[in-house]
Amino acid sequence: MWGLNNMVMIYIIVAVSVILIFVYNKLIDTKSFLNDVKPIYRKLMEKDYEFLLHVKYKAADLDINKLFEIRIRNGIIVTIILVFILYVTNYFNYLFIIAACIAGFLVFKSGYTNLKSYYKSRLHDMDSMLPYYLKSLEILAQHYTVPVALSRSIDTAPEIFRPGLKKLVAKIDAGDSTIQPYIDFANEYPVRDSMRMMRLLYRLSLGSNQDKHEQIMMFSKTVSVLQNKAREQKYQARLEKMERKTMVMLFATGGGVILVLFLSMTVLMGL
Repeated sequence: MWGLNNMVMIYIIVAVSVILIFVYNKLIDTKSFLNDVKPIYRKLMEKDYEFLLHVKYKAADLDINKLFEIRIRNGIIVTIILVFILYVTNYFNYLFIIAACIAGFLVFKSGYTNLKSYYKSRLHDMDSMLPYYLKSLEILAQHYTVPVALSRSIDTAPEIFRPGLKKLVAKIDAGDSTIQPYIDFANEYPVRDSMRMMRLLYRLSLGSNQDKHEQIMMFSKTVSVLQNKAREQKYQARLEKMERKTMVMLFATGGGVILVLFLSMTVLMGL
């Protein structure tokens, strides 16, 4: 006698088979269907998803909708595979079906969380490298004008800043003497105090030779403060990393002890 779970699985298989037959015979227009449901699944798209994609891939012709649809497809495929495995292994029940749906949703969200992690890692790298780059730029600015110093600093700058520096120098060389190229650079690298430092750098580029020394001294003091903050942040990050490792070791040890006790009690009860 067929159980309830088997009957449910048969209904699902029949329904999927009928849908596939309709799609194969073009009785169902999949493109039209996807266009109809697009406003619905677009609500699942995160607000900053498009921004994070451009940050990582830096391409103007990114197909945001296609990449998002791939995320949805991967989540659905994982859910279907898990449900099928549960059925084959006789673990097919509503609780495990819910677990399979949660796993599919996690796969769907992983595309976003990976982008978010990349963005946070990129911000951390920029935040730690910017003060030291500005220090080297300060030394060059003592001997050259700011545009020349920026141009000469590109080859020795951290690789993460080079694309933005090339854009900045290109705009200045094209005759843009406003603050906008500096603002654009700060917006492209939105880390701590980047906007303030670009404003100081722009004012330094406008200064005459007489007050250049005072402006460089002010710029130098600000850079030194940023370097101290970067050192403190690096030290704090190391402490937090050590604390996390310690907590993981404690939890692993405690979990292992509990597991051993549980297995021991199971064996004793079995005896």
